[in-house]
Amino acid sequence: MIAKTPAPRSGPPATTTLGAKTPAAPPSAPDPARAAGAVGPPGRSAVLDEAHLGDIQGAMGSVRVDDAGGRSLSVRLKTLLAIVGPGLIVMVGDNDAGAFSTYTQAGQDYGTRLLWTLLLLIPVLYVNQEMVLRLGAVTGVGHARLILERFGRFWGAFSVIDLFLLNALTIVTEFIGISLGLSYLGLPKIPGVLIGAVFVVAAASTGSFRRFEQFCLVLVAGSLLLVPILVMAHPPLGQVAHDFVVPGIPGGSQLSTVMLLIIAIVGTTVAPWQLFFQQSYIIDKRITPRFIGYEKVDLWIGIVIVILGAGAMMAFCAAAFGGTPAFGQFTDAGGVAQGLGTYVNRTAGVLFALALIDASIIGAAAVSLSTAYAIGDVLGLRHSLHRSPREAKGFYVVFAGLLVGAAMIVIIPRSPLGLLTEGVQTLAGVLLPSATVFLLLLCNDHEVLGPWVNGRKLNIFTSAVIAVLVMLSIVLTAAVVFPGIRSASIMTILGIGAAVAILAGLFLTVRHRLHPSDGETTQTPMDPDLRATWRMPPLALLTRPHLSTGRRLGLTVLRGYLVIAAGMVVVRVVQLALTHQ
Repeated sequence: MIAKTPAPRSGPPATTTLGAKTPAAPPSAPDPARAAGAVGPPGRSAVLDEAHLGDIQGAMGSVRVDDAGGRSLSVRLKTLLAIVGPGLIVMVGDNDAGAFSTYTQAGQDYGTRLLWTLLLLIPVLYVNQEMVLRLGAVTGVGHARLILERFGRFWGAFSVIDLFLLNALTIVTEFIGISLGLSYLGLPKIPGVLIGAVFVVAAASTGSFRRFEQFCLVLVAGSLLLVPILVMAHPPLGQVAHDFVVPGIPGGSQLSTVMLLIIAIVGTTVAPWQLFFQQSYIIDKRITPRFIGYEKVDLWIGIVIVILGAGAMMAFCAAAFGGTPAFGQFTDAGGVAQGLGTYVNRTAGVLFALALIDASIIGAAAVSLSTAYAIGDVLGLRHSLHRSPREAKGFYVVFAGLLVGAAMIVIIPRSPLGLLTEGVQTLAGVLLPSATVFLLLLCNDHEVLGPWVNGRKLNIFTSAVIAVLVMLSIVLTAAVVFPGIRSASIMTILGIGAAVAILAGLFLTVRHRLHPSDGETTQTPMDPDLRATWRMPPLALLTRPHLSTGRRLGLTVLRGYLVIAAGMVVVRVVQLALTHQ
């Protein structure tokens, strides 16, 4: 049963958070909820775990909850250093084992001709994650819990269940990456994979948010191992720059194969777990609206690093494999390490294997944490890295269970690891449009974001992104269910989808002109200082949103599509697994 926040009462009663009673602060003590900018009577906040209130304790500094801040450059830099973390971790964590496989495949099979896809993904990455960081800082409530409270039990349960299943499979791919890196280095796979799982669990179980973030930022620094590989391979920089900004399709290749790889690049760069992770991590770090500007800088730093890493992998694989018998013969990330060792030098292969292990560890940590946060949010469990395992047993059981379970699957002989990887990429593509739909709806909910709701231009851009994601999702699902799909079929799907999207856009434009007040999301005028301290009221005080007939119909169609598409993909993967036994 979901715990409801009780209605406010007079006086300073004990505050009940998720079934755990904590004494009210004495009258003379500063109220952390009020200092953090919470609305409502003293002691009232929308956050679901009291550990989410208090001083910001980042890896590289702290900010007191009652710190008024300053305008000097030195103060701003110190504040930025304290805030940096969520954007870096979520972005670099996305350059995980699956991303290594996808980006290196693009470089080994097609050279640098698909670099332009990364440039197009930059605004998509920023817009999605900016909306999530705004939700986290303003509401203090995780993504899954907001969906449950605002859209009902079905979508709340669906968001957690699909996140759990998809993330569990994703973590398996992270340990596959660790095993491939260990194999190239000549280290034993079984103890290495198990040690990796224990290492991540231990890093998160200290009861110190700061120590976990320091651990993650060390892994972020490890991602820079890709830079010396790029220097050793010395790709032609002019060609790299050209292909980064000028779109093109590799010649002499089957269009359907190239299209599916482009879709895979999109799916591995924009993943559903990112939305849940960053929102909850920002809440756990105690970031409030007045720090949103700093957090946007953190996000941009992360985006730059992830795009540079992805581009480096495509570029050095193109340079290393071009003109060799291995060009166009991608197998897996382990084969890439072998190829770099053969065609560049042994050091390049070793650095790539180390970078792969590093990326897999940070990916496993972030994906596991996003799942534990979401389940803790919805089930009413204490869910904070500020708490020790003794204080938040359920949270850490989920976190550790996912890691250890995934590690065990990888070391089981004859596990269908290749099919699991394919299933993860496909399911991520199927589920991403629904995650973005709810993100857009929540960011237009005045009860949730008040003066922080989306503007009209942002809504138009995000709606276009959703339309593209839906089309790519349909193509990817069709390609898995019907492996022999032809280029003409893919272009037909994209053409029909584009036509439907254009007609829907025209309909909404005409409707807006006839009824300009319908669905208008203009921001509430508010003094900047007051806007910086506006927080969502407790969930129990919010009015349930009114869903128009059009939105209800859209959500019903979305529900049907997700059930059918996900079911078809699962059935197909199971059939392939049974065939390969």
